[in-house]
Amino acid sequence: MKSSAGKIQVTSFQDLFQTGGGAEPDDKMLREIPLSELFPFKDHPFQVRDDEAMQKTVESIARSGVLTPGIVRPRREGGYELIAGHRRKRGSELAGKETMPVIIRDLDDDEATIIMVDSNLQREKILPSEKAFAYKMKLEALKHQGKRSDLTLEPAVPKLPARDKIAQDAGENCGLTVTRYIALTKLIPPLLTLVDMDKLSLSTAADYVSILTEQEQTTLVSVMDKLDLIPTRSQLVKIKEQRKTEALTITVIEAILSEGCPSTVQVVLKQTRLRQYFPQTYTAQQMEEVIVSLLETWSVQHK
Repeated sequence: MKSSAGKIQVTSFQDLFQTGGGAEPDDKMLREIPLSELFPFKDHPFQVRDDEAMQKTVESIARSGVLTPGIVRPRREGGYELIAGHRRKRGSELAGKETMPVIIRDLDDDEATIIMVDSNLQREKILPSEKAFAYKMKLEALKHQGKRSDLTLEPAVPKLPARDKIAQDAGENCGLTVTRYIALTKLIPPLLTLVDMDKLSLSTAADYVSILTEQEQTTLVSVMDKLDLIPTRSQLVKIKEQRKTEALTITVIEAILSEGCPSTVQVVLKQTRLRQYFPQTYTAQQMEEVIVSLLETWSVQHK
């Protein structure tokens, strides 16, 4: 989604609704629905952030309304499930609106999932973790559709492998890229966050970290926290090879991650020695502040 509602671009209605029977949208299906009756898509993988882009969306909706309708399907429990339009709904809430225009369609789970993923991939900023779970959901939907006898391909259109189809639709290089994104879904949250923060590359995380068990990843994170570092690709290659011959204990992982790291210098000053320079009423924190201040002065004088 673009930074304002006026610039929202989603897959064309014709493309979106050819997933099932190929029916064209009907004006009777376009309705203003109360926001209270719109519910998020189950396991929606895309975050809705109250960021600068959202603020621009809110300003646009307040000024011109929602220019591109959302897409919903009826819920058995009542109300409607949002398939496309989660950010527009949030923008409408913040703009003080009570309703939002939507297209109502009868879609099965696979059709709804594919539309949800494809429409959200039009957004400008998408985190690797968002792509990871979105591609996984679409892959499962495509595989499920491939087993159905009621779905046929258009004449002269060759059938692509599911991962290549996802890559083509999303503008990715190839199916391998999609495979790597999906591998990220195996990461525990602290490691997945590092990928989102661009501190751990997609290929490194997918090829060398995602193959570790949850317990091994947890152990890896504990060592990373202890050493205050992020492992290099070469270190993760060693960890991957090491696990073939022995268990990845804290000791084993720490030994690998400590290679090439400078030893830690620790200076301990006994309290009895420090007390002769400070009033008896000084706390440990006050003494530390004085020492740091003196060291800063010393550092400036010796530069």
